[in-house]
Amino acid sequence: MRIVIAGGHGQIALRLERLLAARGDEVAGVVRRPGQAGDLLAAGAEPVVCDLESASVRDVSRHLEGADAAVFAAGAGAGSGAERKDTVDRGAAVLFADAAEAAGVRRFVVVSSMGADREPPPGTDPVFAAYLRAKGAADEDVRKRSALDWTVLRPGRLTDEPGTGLVTLSAGSTGRGDVTRDDVAAVLAELLLEPGTAGLTLELIGGGTPVAEAVKAVAGPGGR
Repeated sequence: MRIVIAGGHGQIALRLERLLAARGDEVAGVVRRPGQAGDLLAAGAEPVVCDLESASVRDVSRHLEGADAAVFAAGAGAGSGAERKDTVDRGAAVLFADAAEAAGVRRFVVVSSMGADREPPPGTDPVFAAYLRAKGAADEDVRKRSALDWTVLRPGRLTDEPGTGLVTLSAGSTGRGDVTRDDVAAVLAELLLEPGTAGLTLELIGGGTPVAEAVKAVAGPGGR
């Protein structure tokens, strides 16, 4: 497969790139800064320099031509304000979906966030609340697109502990919990192989089920 990942220098994206390259997929990562290219090359991915906050649909669709799947794993990141949560976590996700449609790429996987499906509770930090709203709006946009075989993945609190390969993955609610970035990347890699997960919004936390089994368990009739 050829897979293009938006936010290619992110912590989850770099892990995913290593996994995909190791299994023989062709991977490209979209990054904003040319200086990030070396890290992508080291992960086995082709760096594509393109600023999703300023690019046009046509600009981005050119990078998606010939791809079998697209993964939106971009985010404004820590230290960014509410405005960039909207321009990146929502706006860039919508742009990337538009570009995937324009390039004829049907498989589209979004890395979202647990809590993006509801209004943040009173007292939530304003910037984090803006992040959740942006993620929720992006998810809503993508899930309306009949031209995409989309899957939305909503992990719990992310940690940098070594991955366990064991998760809880549900099309309902998992409840709150932590999950390692390693395990999120492993689930994403497996989702890309499982067409039966198209049309699903999934919550993910650490658990006791091997990743491949967890993905297979949630897959619909179109699965392997």
